[in-house]
Amino acid sequence: MDLSVMFFGADAGATRHERTYDDILDIARTADRLGFHALWTPERHFQQVGQVFPSPPVLSAALAVATERIGIRAGSVVLPLHHPLRVAEDWAVVDNLSHGRIGLSAATGWHSADFVLSPGSYAGRRERMLDDIPLLRRLWAGEAAEFPDGTGEMVRVRPQPRPVQGTLPLWLTTSGSPETWEAAGRLRTGVLGATVGQGRDGLAAHIARYRAACAAAPDQGGTGPHGRVTLMAHTFVGADDEEARRLAEAPLKTYLRSYVRQTSANRSADRRTAELTDEQTAMMADFAFRRYLTWGSLLGSAETCRTMLADLVDLGVDEVACFIDFGLGREEVLAGLHRLAELQKDVR
Repeated sequence: MDLSVMFFGADAGATRHERTYDDILDIARTADRLGFHALWTPERHFQQVGQVFPSPPVLSAALAVATERIGIRAGSVVLPLHHPLRVAEDWAVVDNLSHGRIGLSAATGWHSADFVLSPGSYAGRRERMLDDIPLLRRLWAGEAAEFPDGTGEMVRVRPQPRPVQGTLPLWLTTSGSPETWEAAGRLRTGVLGATVGQGRDGLAAHIARYRAACAAAPDQGGTGPHGRVTLMAHTFVGADDEEARRLAEAPLKTYLRSYVRQTSANRSADRRTAELTDEQTAMMADFAFRRYLTWGSLLGSAETCRTMLADLVDLGVDEVACFIDFGLGREEVLAGLHRLAELQKDVR
């Protein structure tokens, strides 16, 4: 199993965003030196959660030149918000800057407000994402394709510059839908999921479904027949269990409350979510935090986290994307990252 670092965007609060980007670059350089597998950054728009992540390729370009060997990944690109040519060209630049270290996970997008950038894409966003995967692969490989130009006439174009990698490393992002796990298998992409909101048995069933679909699918220039399962998990390795839980509790609960508020603002959200009171939201955050301590997180001592990683290995997980920026300070994150690095040799 590989261990990666995922940024997902805690509330910045009163912190200047300039300082947040400095923190991200400092953590990225440290993760590179410590031998972590990859860095993952999301795409988020117009929300309190993830406010420093509106453009994965822009930030990834900075990460590419700030690091030397670590993978640079988008987790995720909201594919229906972007023309596939734009995606191919932007990420080819980053692939060149990183000397062939990029990969990206495609997502449908979920929040209605995000789609002010492409209002007509919201209703059919899932179908568009799945349709664009084969096209994106062809464009990345250097094939020309026809699109309407400014006059409405069809013109054949080829994206530039040429990337370093001949094949684009791709994942599909899933919030837990069995259909998305299976679609990733059929397309021979990796799958980027999360331990959040999933029990062990349900996750095992998803992985089995994905592996079967991968094995049955034809070669498409993607992953092999076994596929690749990457899971995000909230992570802070403390000196002991008590320290980890004490330091993580307040910032993680604050993050979770913000995430619930963001979800409730989505026009397609369940009305019951939109009508939650502050007290109910706080109760949900408390429940989620306690659940994470039971299973699915890397919040605890090195030994506690080692046990969780061993369980994920048994489930067939290939990579854990360790979500670290849920509100802890830079020094706490870096200290936890050094302790986490010590566990890498136990899971490889």
